[in-house]
Amino acid sequence: MTALAGETTAQMLWRRFRSPAAWSETVDLFAILTVASLPWSTSLAAIFNAAFLVCMVPFLDIRAFLQSLTRPICAAPIALFVLALVGTLWSDAAWGVRLYAVGPTVKLLVLPVLLYHFERSSRGNWVLIAFFVSCALLMVASWVVAFYPNLTIKSGGIERGIIVKNHIDQGQEFTLCVVALAYPVAMALRERRYWLAGLLIVLAISFFANMTFVVASRTALVTVPVMLAIFGLLHLRWCSILIIAACLVAIALTAWEASPYLRGTVGTFSSEYQLYKERGASTSIGLRLEFWRKSLGFFAEAPIKGHGTGATRGLFEKVAVGGHDMASGEVIGNPHNQTLNVAVQWGVIGIVILYATWILHLLMFRGDGLVNWIGLLVVVQNVITSLFNSHLFDFHEGWMYVLGVGVAGGIVLGARRNEPKVKEAGS
Repeated sequence: MTALAGETTAQMLWRRFRSPAAWSETVDLFAILTVASLPWSTSLAAIFNAAFLVCMVPFLDIRAFLQSLTRPICAAPIALFVLALVGTLWSDAAWGVRLYAVGPTVKLLVLPVLLYHFERSSRGNWVLIAFFVSCALLMVASWVVAFYPNLTIKSGGIERGIIVKNHIDQGQEFTLCVVALAYPVAMALRERRYWLAGLLIVLAISFFANMTFVVASRTALVTVPVMLAIFGLLHLRWCSILIIAACLVAIALTAWEASPYLRGTVGTFSSEYQLYKERGASTSIGLRLEFWRKSLGFFAEAPIKGHGTGATRGLFEKVAVGGHDMASGEVIGNPHNQTLNVAVQWGVIGIVILYATWILHLLMFRGDGLVNWIGLLVVVQNVITSLFNSHLFDFHEGWMYVLGVGVAGGIVLGARRNEPKVKEAGS
């Protein structure tokens, strides 16, 4: 009897192991772990993402998956990777540099996989919730570290209110959370669920207060108003827009008066620009202006197909003038603008594919609902912040885009695919 019971248990485990449903649950679990670890650890996010991809293999419907890759929303990011790979053929950089420059585009290949899986999975919402909860915990930790800096686990120099990573990555996450909460708050108020609206408002204020008094990001200062304006135009009436705009102006003025840190951050815009114009100093704003000016010149030299993958740094080395304390003497492989990053390496061909990717993904989230709103925000945030950084190719912000668009897009596509079945059942 014991042997029979043991055999039965073994058989049950084996059937469970061979079950597609079990593998699908495992894939979902690793997706949840990936997004939950992203705000905290680069290494963990990479490990969990690799596990996610491996667990997709055993029961993958190859025919259906390959068919899904032909959709423009999948083909566009794949095309950008292929262009980066082919672009190594006409680059003058060393082969090691060329192949290294292909690396930032590899993550785009994961996006079609996410779209395919979460179009069929029912647990996509859990992945989005996991990211929000993880960011909320990071926000609490940021407040703690702001008062007790020695508690940080960040390696290297200590940044105010930063427990892991850096203020740019944290600012991106908190910005997304603040604006994403606008939709459920508005829906809760319309449904007169005031207790839920109040809870979400408190969370949004906590994120915003952290960005104002603890870690002020200059990029966030630009993106938050634009993203909130988009929300108002899409989901609110003009009367409501004017009332909320007046409230936001009042909040902004209060934050400006109450936060010396915020005033200091904004003040650096003017001072850094003046130092660059008068002395050519290597300030943050000065460097970006210098990178953009030179990159436009590189683009004009090879406008159609660019200089090839990985050629950017070599081009900057050739035109460097002055010491490292001068903006004109800086050498870099990333011009801190996504469009120029693509234009220098792959010309107009690359720009067309890049903007086609953004536009196609924006159009995917045209519908109503929280998931559509989150997906739209992820794309809009990446487009706006890519004016000042190459965020589609950066690790953290690039993965925020891939995971956000992949999971939210999969949920949206799955809902649209199930609509005819629901209508047929109701008829």
